[in-house]
Amino acid sequence: MWISKTGVQAQDAKLQTIANNLANANTVGFKRDRVAFQDLFYSIEQQPGAQRAGNNTLAPSGVQLGNGVQLVGTQKIFTNGNIQNTTNALDVAINGNGFFQVRRPDGEPAYTRAGQLQPDQNGILVNSAGLPLVPQITIPANATAITIAENGVVSATVAGTAAPTVLGQLTLTSFINPTGLQALGENLFAETAASGAPTEGNPGTDQFGKLKQGALEGSNVQVVEEMVDMIAAQRTYEMNTKVLTAADNMLQYLSQAAR
Repeated sequence: MWISKTGVQAQDAKLQTIANNLANANTVGFKRDRVAFQDLFYSIEQQPGAQRAGNNTLAPSGVQLGNGVQLVGTQKIFTNGNIQNTTNALDVAINGNGFFQVRRPDGEPAYTRAGQLQPDQNGILVNSAGLPLVPQITIPANATAITIAENGVVSATVAGTAAPTVLGQLTLTSFINPTGLQALGENLFAETAASGAPTEGNPGTDQFGKLKQGALEGSNVQVVEEMVDMIAAQRTYEMNTKVLTAADNMLQYLSQAAR
């Protein structure tokens, strides 16, 4: 019964992860989660290779009884989502590796794949949560058109001038283990000891992807795949509950026989 209980808890955690993936199927820059399980400790009734009683042979496999399953972790899958054209000049998609860096209200950095940018009341480019980009870029009040190149150079056509004015350079940040980033919500991630130190560079150089203006990166959730996983998790949940029912019936039979 206790083993089946761990199976029920494991599938409940998997269903929660699938539900979160499906809920964010249309969230810009969202990366799907998957759960990782491992078996629990074993009760060793007979060691493999132990001398068997009554003869000189060795036990080829022994007797090892498992005690269930446990959730060992959740992993973000950082494959690229589909690029969706929006025609909005301040929508920017990352085609490849990298994160935009933003500054949180406490001054700490955070990282995001969501490129829904807009100017604040001072003309500073911020993300959809109002957090300024790092490095900071300011849009002039008299700018008539904004251009964001694949390499991250931001230019503006200013009223009264013929040539575009360069406003700054968008950079990207990468991590050796992005799965180790801490998910903060609001499409934001934070550095951890598991993610490794951030590496900053210009789009299109080294390991960094290129930028695409007028587009956004969609979620990488595959709805059909999540639905199949949900069906499999539901059936596994049901099988574990049937084992609980069978164990309960056996205990009921024993208690009745003992009367």
